[in-house]
Amino acid sequence: MDNPHKHQPGLTHAWRATGIALQGLRAALVHEDAFRQEVLVAAIAIPVALLSNVATTGKVLLVSSIFLVLIVELINSALEAAVDHTSLARHPLAKRAKDIASAAVFISIVNALATWGLIFIL
Repeated sequence: MDNPHKHQPGLTHAWRATGIALQGLRAALVHEDAFRQEVLVAAIAIPVALLSNVATTGKVLLVSSIFLVLIVELINSALEAAVDHTSLARHPLAKRAKDIASAAVFISIVNALATWGLIFIL
């Protein structure tokens, strides 16, 4: 049985998937304060990393740690939107899901700080 919601394979799928991803980025920028703040940090940190006097491997780690924060924030925002869509009522499982997703963002930020600290201090 074919799923009517699936996109056609091939280049058409890649083109549509890119458009959907860009819509997601736009939505995050419009609706998510934390994502906007992290994009601002990334706009500063990534050029600093690329222009720093660090080996290529270090630059990759610095930039990757910043992208990881953005990725995890997007997943957190998506989960929060899905939970809120399901119900705005307070529920222990909804709180747990949101808290765990928030913890993932926190750990990604700690990872980025540790990466930057270790590379620039050691």
